[in-house]
Amino acid sequence: MFKEFKEFILTGNVIDFAIAVILAGAVGLVVNSFVQDIIMPIVGHFAGGMDFADLKYVLSPGVGTEGSEGYVAENAVRWGKWLNTIISLITVGLVLFFLGKAKLRAMGAAPDPDPTPDQNLLTEIRDALKK
Repeated sequence: MFKEFKEFILTGNVIDFAIAVILAGAVGLVVNSFVQDIIMPIVGHFAGGMDFADLKYVLSPGVGTEGSEGYVAENAVRWGKWLNTIISLITVGLVLFFLGKAKLRAMGAAPDPDPTPDQNLLTEIRDALKK
């Protein structure tokens, strides 16, 4: 059983997958920082200097001071945080799109693979039937 596990864990697919997951986490941190530290301040600047994360619809206001007796926390729909998340999603999508396009451009177009023997045989049969 240990031998089977060792063979499984040392196959290229498992190692490649592990590397991809680790790199995806790192890319996620970079993209998240890009969105939160670069894009959102620019969007906030053009929106009159507001921080979208502070936008909310208060359902019931808070009562008292936190930690004191009778304190009731504010109940609010924080739609500004949701808007930030949507903007982050769109930005992440754009970044990944551009990374994919750059990869395809760098790799060049893949040549068409040679036809398999089965495909060659089917082509001959098709051509014979046409005659």
